[in-house]
Amino acid sequence: MSVNHSLRDRFESGLAAPICLTWEVTYACNLACRHCLSSSGVRDPRELTTDEAKAFLDEVAAMQIFYINIGGGEPTIRRDFFELVEYGLSRGIGIKFSTNGSRITPEVAQRLAGNDYLDVQISLDGADAATNDALRGEGSYDTAIRAMENLRDAGMTGFKISVVVTRHNVGQIDQLLALADSMNAELRLTRLRPSGRGVDVWDELRLSAADNRALYHWLMDHPTVLTGDSFFHLSALGDPLAGINLCGAGRVVCLIDPVGDVYACPFVIHEQFLAGSIRDGGFGHVWRDSELFRSLREPGSPGACASCGSYDACRGGCMAAKFFTGLELTDPDPECVFGHGETALAQRVSLGPRPSPDHSKRVTISSR
Repeated sequence: MSVNHSLRDRFESGLAAPICLTWEVTYACNLACRHCLSSSGVRDPRELTTDEAKAFLDEVAAMQIFYINIGGGEPTIRRDFFELVEYGLSRGIGIKFSTNGSRITPEVAQRLAGNDYLDVQISLDGADAATNDALRGEGSYDTAIRAMENLRDAGMTGFKISVVVTRHNVGQIDQLLALADSMNAELRLTRLRPSGRGVDVWDELRLSAADNRALYHWLMDHPTVLTGDSFFHLSALGDPLAGINLCGAGRVVCLIDPVGDVYACPFVIHEQFLAGSIRDGGFGHVWRDSELFRSLREPGSPGACASCGSYDACRGGCMAAKFFTGLELTDPDPECVFGHGETALAQRVSLGPRPSPDHSKRVTISSR
């Protein structure tokens, strides 16, 4: 169900607490996905300690934040991961975590299945090994499938299969939906952004205009498929997709990185969008008092989109997609369904900034 305009306006001006948080608990990862939004690979030695992480969870609970998305890196690599998850659940926090599945053994799956308010997302970017592994590394498809089977066999239903849609897998979404059905899971599609290592592959992997139009109609025909507002820029094509259909950065969402730095959005990990640190007065202080967040909550200008009759539907698109492709934040989304973004890209003065920081390493997971 789409959100009405008055509620969307309320979201746009910011809430007393975010609806949800994304928390990357580590940059360590045993994969080297080509499109990784946080350029993960190597652990940062300044990671929040267990005590600091629990203090943060206490604050999340006190602020009555609905749920947190835990990611990385590969979050299960962190030695205290399950301790932190169970601590958060004990504080009444809904927790969703994303994993490549490499540590979801039958025993771990049984442990996860016994928890209420816990949601698991298995990352998979192709309906077959060839498509997935070209992006995520050799053996990663088999690893993800095995993790799903373990969760299904443990009795966990409704876990998510999370897919970043690219031009190589957009033709497989029916197959991916069938896979989710076979695993008693749900399909979640997300947009490829030029963030992290995604900057280097965005031109190669981003959807064509025809792909985007076809995807919009497919999503309208499959309203139970989750998107997390990834594709609100497509709502300019007609009826709005389900969700709040706006950029929630600093308004209803934000990101906390492994060292406690707070960014406006998971897709703009760059110093220009750094709002503060939870190590300096706690998260609530950053959320309430950050000058960056205050500016993002001010009424926005449609900018170059002012003359477009569809601005109210797409709200100008994704901030991160504009920023990392070298566009101004008042420019159209680079994947504007009417082609205005392509015009803006052709007229840009320079390429976009490099994401920061980069924790990449080139290691892939074995299928054995």
